[in-house]
Amino acid sequence: MLKTFIVTVLVIPMLLMSVAAHADEVSKSQIKGLDEQVQDIKTDVLGIAVALNQLEEKLLYPSNTEVSVFVSLAKGEAFRLDSVKIRLGGKPVANHLYTFQELEALRKGGVQRIYTGNIRTGEHDMTVTLIGKSKGGADLRRTQTFKVHKEVGPKIVEITLTQQSMTFKDW
Repeated sequence: MLKTFIVTVLVIPMLLMSVAAHADEVSKSQIKGLDEQVQDIKTDVLGIAVALNQLEEKLLYPSNTEVSVFVSLAKGEAFRLDSVKIRLGGKPVANHLYTFQELEALRKGGVQRIYTGNIRTGEHDMTVTLIGKSKGGADLRRTQTFKVHKEVGPKIVEITLTQQSMTFKDW
């Protein structure tokens, strides 16, 4: 009976400790495996999100009706551009207020895509209004209308702004 008691008191706790240690090892390896699986799933989800965004853009802006409008400042222009408003076919399509960083980027030669949308083939009136301040501090407000001729396929229009006028480039 004493042998049984010694075996029960000494051997069973040792067995339980070895089982617990083995369970810890299995748990750590399982957790590591789960972490790797989660990372793989995250990578797959990000890839799917990119593919969905590309598909959405193709569906929303099919290349045969797409028009994109870009804005830039002429080199050396010192006026402060506050906002640009664009109407296409009589409908407002873009209105952008410029931050200091955006204005600095435009002054350094940057180009901003201000609008992407769909229009039918044919002639369309595009009216652009710029609002800002001249170098001397006077208020500026210029409006100019341009004819956009849309054919089948994507269309790109670049608007270069100066203090006195706007230049349209139809690609």
